[in-house]
Amino acid sequence: MIDTKILNNRKRRPSTPGEVLEDVLETIELSQADFAKMLNVSSRTINRIIKSQRRIDADLAVRLGAVLGNGPELWLNLQQAVDVWDALEANRKEYEKLKPVKAA
Repeated sequence: MIDTKILNNRKRRPSTPGEVLEDVLETIELSQADFAKMLNVSSRTINRIIKSQRRIDADLAVRLGAVLGNGPELWLNLQQAVDVWDALEANRKEYEKLKPVKAA
């Protein structure tokens, strides 16, 4: 059996990239519209990220990392943490049935 605790020992869902981005924009006092222009994306894209209605893909991660100066890895890692949490929550019983391959 797979030990899902190893994969997910958090008690709550990780912060989404949108929640982090919203905090960043508030801290630097930048509107979603102005930030969207800096990224060369639509305001709707930024709004959907903040509302957790749009995932961060590699393209957006590169754009965010370049403009904010923190690299794409941060944004991809935030998204991955949420994705893994959601998968574990949705499929935990299935994952608990999985058995690792035994070494020969």
